[in-house]
This record gives sequence, C-alpha cells and structure tokens, in this order.
Amino acid sequence: MTMLDETVRELAITAHDLPLSCPRPGAPLWARHPRVFLDPLRNSEGTATCPYCGTVYRFTGERPHGHH
Repeated sequence: MTMLDETVRELAITAHDLPLSCPRPGAPLWARHPRVFLDPLRNSEGTATCPYCGTVYRFTGERPHGHH
C-alpha cells in the first residue's frame, strides 16, 4: 500500500474511486479524521471538498452509467 502525499490538497479521481470517502485508504494515521462520504458527481463541476481537511476531489474521465 502506498502512502498518500498529504501536502496535496487536490486529487483527480475516476469512476474506479467511487464511492468516494475521505480520508483515502493509505493515509497515514496522523492525517486521519472521521470518514466522510463525498459525491463529486453532484454538481456540474465534478468536484467535492472534504469538510474536515479541505481536500478537493476533482472527477476526471467518463462518468459512470446507471444500473439497468
């Protein structure tokens, strides 16, 4: 498991990262806060900001399709 660079406060995510929660898996123990689930597809910009640490998650790539 790779450690995340906690100095980066904007991360690009894809459909593979959904459902999205912060802090991300692999974050060091000292950088953790209560887990919060975020929905970057909720707005037209494709972004979500963590209310605890301020990290901005920016959705890139093809949006997931609905279930049939």
